[in-house]
Amino acid sequence: MKRFNKKTIVIAVVAVLVLAGIVLVVGGGKSDAKKKDETGPKPALAVTTVQPSQASLPIYLTANGTVTAWQEAIIGSESNGLKLTDVRVNVGDVVKRGQVLATFSVASVNAELAQARASLMEAEANAADAKNNAERARTLETTGALSTQQINQYLTTEQTAKAKAEAAKALLAVQEVRLSQTQVVASDDGVISARSATVGAVVSAGTELFRLIRQGRLEWRAEVTSAELGRIKTGTVALITAANGTQVKGKVRMIAPTVDAQNRAALVYVDLAPTAADVAPVRAGMFATGQFDLGNSTAVTVPQQTIVIRDGFSYVFRMNPDNRVTQIKVQPGRRLADRIEIISGVPTDAVLVANGAGFLNDGDLVKVVVDTPATADSTKEQKVATPPVGATAATK
Repeated sequence: MKRFNKKTIVIAVVAVLVLAGIVLVVGGGKSDAKKKDETGPKPALAVTTVQPSQASLPIYLTANGTVTAWQEAIIGSESNGLKLTDVRVNVGDVVKRGQVLATFSVASVNAELAQARASLMEAEANAADAKNNAERARTLETTGALSTQQINQYLTTEQTAKAKAEAAKALLAVQEVRLSQTQVVASDDGVISARSATVGAVVSAGTELFRLIRQGRLEWRAEVTSAELGRIKTGTVALITAANGTQVKGKVRMIAPTVDAQNRAALVYVDLAPTAADVAPVRAGMFATGQFDLGNSTAVTVPQQTIVIRDGFSYVFRMNPDNRVTQIKVQPGRRLADRIEIISGVPTDAVLVANGAGFLNDGDLVKVVVDTPATADSTKEQKVATPPVGATAATK
């Protein structure tokens, strides 16, 4: 009996232990399921948020054009049939008004000048003799010693001799002018842009010898469409970037009175300021692009990292009350440092995802965190390193 009772007790203990194990397993499973139900789905990403803000952005109008000389003077030969003996300047030389650029041979001109002086002396001597004879004839006019015909002859000879003297004087002046024309001088201050003069060449009158950019002034001739032409006025400031990368400021001098019938564009003439000595110079004939400064306007802007480019379009992610995001297509505009204008697509009171927007999809669940000081410092450093507004602002 005792033996039977002991065996029964062991079986009962084992059964109790097995039952307790089953209860623990079932209870643990239910607890895990309950814990899982209480936790819910996990967020896809931790992000920071930002709201659009108002900012004053510059308005630029971009145009293309060519850099040309303000005025290009043609310096030619005034002498005919003379030989060039000396050419003193070359392309690129800076010259002053009246500076001698080239000289012609003066041998034949000096000989003709001496001949003209001798002719003048002879004519003046004949004029003086004729004048004396005429004065004597006038004194004898009342005495009857000379006939009226003889007296008139003396008076006519006087007038003829006087006219010949004047003609000889004019011929001498012509030869003196020819002598001065043997020196080719600069008609204005400027820079030599072309040279066709060659030592030893015999050129005719009117032959081009040099081209001169007057006063070294350059201008940018921008092509602006007729639709945009009304936004530009005389005195508008522009920033021009030449093909060699040099940037130079300019100011609108005048606007062409007509529009090209082929491309419907008008020329805007912009005077360029001189470039500094330590930068590559802007040269005539260069292609250049420029931006006309049309003032400022108020715009809605967001940080650059808020905008995500996908399939060629721009999107932002708006935060919903349930911490899920909605992808919204927007139209970006001008750029100012690290902020971009939003023309349409986002209300001003919307809460947008800032950091982490590039890793999200429409409907993702996110966790909003506060920006850390380190992030703010890095953002501040980024703003300090941003190029000037004029170099980064986009055309509206």
